[in-house]
Amino acid sequence: MPVPVPRQRAIPAVESGQAQAVPPSGGPSGEQAPRTNATAEKDSPHTHAHTTDDNLTLLLIEDDPGGSAIVPELLDSAGKPIRIRTARNLTEAERLLTDDVHCILLDLALSTPGRAGDGDDELAVLKHVLHLAPRHAVLALTGSGDAERGAEAVRVGAQDYLFRDELDGRLLSRAIRYAVARKRSETAERRLAEGRLRAQENRRLERGLLPTPLLEGSSLRFAARYRPGRSRALLGGDFYDAVRTADGTVHAMIGDVCGHGPDEAALGVELRIAWRALTLAGLSGDELLSTLQEVLEHERAEDEIFATLCTVDIAPDGRSAGLCLAGHPAPLIIRPDRSGAPGSAAKPEGGFVAELLPQDDNGPALGLLPGGRWPRRRVELGAEWGLMLYTDGLIEGHAGAGGERLGQEGMLDLVRRLLGQGLHGEELLRTAVSEVRDLNGGELTDDVAVVLLDRTDTTG
Repeated sequence: MPVPVPRQRAIPAVESGQAQAVPPSGGPSGEQAPRTNATAEKDSPHTHAHTTDDNLTLLLIEDDPGGSAIVPELLDSAGKPIRIRTARNLTEAERLLTDDVHCILLDLALSTPGRAGDGDDELAVLKHVLHLAPRHAVLALTGSGDAERGAEAVRVGAQDYLFRDELDGRLLSRAIRYAVARKRSETAERRLAEGRLRAQENRRLERGLLPTPLLEGSSLRFAARYRPGRSRALLGGDFYDAVRTADGTVHAMIGDVCGHGPDEAALGVELRIAWRALTLAGLSGDELLSTLQEVLEHERAEDEIFATLCTVDIAPDGRSAGLCLAGHPAPLIIRPDRSGAPGSAAKPEGGFVAELLPQDDNGPALGLLPGGRWPRRRVELGAEWGLMLYTDGLIEGHAGAGGERLGQEGMLDLVRRLLGQGLHGEELLRTAVSEVRDLNGGELTDDVAVVLLDRTDTTG
């Protein structure tokens, strides 16, 4: 059965509102304004909905068999004619509802014979149109004695309602413009709310992916600071973790996936989870890092992606540790300053010194060399100490206005100064990261992760 061609109604072509009507285009679109080349281009169904147009376009959906003119002459705010398309049923409306339509004027009295499931719902047609055109402004048209139905139409989703027997060109033109503006505002507010909801969900997800150290039963204290380089993110390509195995050994690690995007953040989470699982399964040192490299090679999106890593395993008595470096900066160790009491085990009140652990025997970053090896170095810690692991985001910021990088020595000087001020634990890390940011002159562009494990001498 051929699709019925909607009738066409002339609209004014001059600004006075009293001039002669413009003849219909005669085309199948049902549009009542003359189709210039520009108009034809705007009528393309591939045009984005509600784009800026020289003329507004109204889709009238009504089935008056007598063809009475319920829509008067229409001009927009600039005096240009508002284009009108007319559909006599929902099938025609769906065909004429191209993206350049700005507003729909729906007669609530439109008959819909044979529509299953409508029952006694007087607004079934409106609900169908709202479902069909969720991005378009909709005006409901009803009788003057049916204000309650019009108000219900607005509650359901129409932008406004009008009385059929009180229409005039000025009122309808203004209502169309307001409906279009209101719909755009509602759409913008909805998108903003959806964006906020997605951001909240992402933050909850990222927060859930940050580690909770498993150190129950250990006398070591743990502190960490994390600052992703990505704007508005909670998770970057840096990662860290700490666990205590059944034999009392405390294992800690910190790593850095090259890059700063969400893919790198996801890979960092995968490596952290793999590290925890492998560590709890009893792997350590070269065997652990070799397996992590296999995980990275399998999970990375490109062959150029690599990760640096630092792992330490602290003996159950807390006095020594094993250290493995995979292209990563060496940790910083904090010890009591005994220089003021030669030959004595006592330390001056509050005195601590910091130094970098040796960085020789540093193996390659994970993912760079097939079959790489990562030797384990034994480190004597003593009875009281702090071990600070960090990523290069902490040392690659600027050291001031001259553009020089802070570097490991600059970081070491900064930590020594803060130790001299009596800072320890979480306060030490928080202040250190804040001062590094201030030296950089603003936010650091790279991810920053810092972990501090420390042990207090309880022997007296």
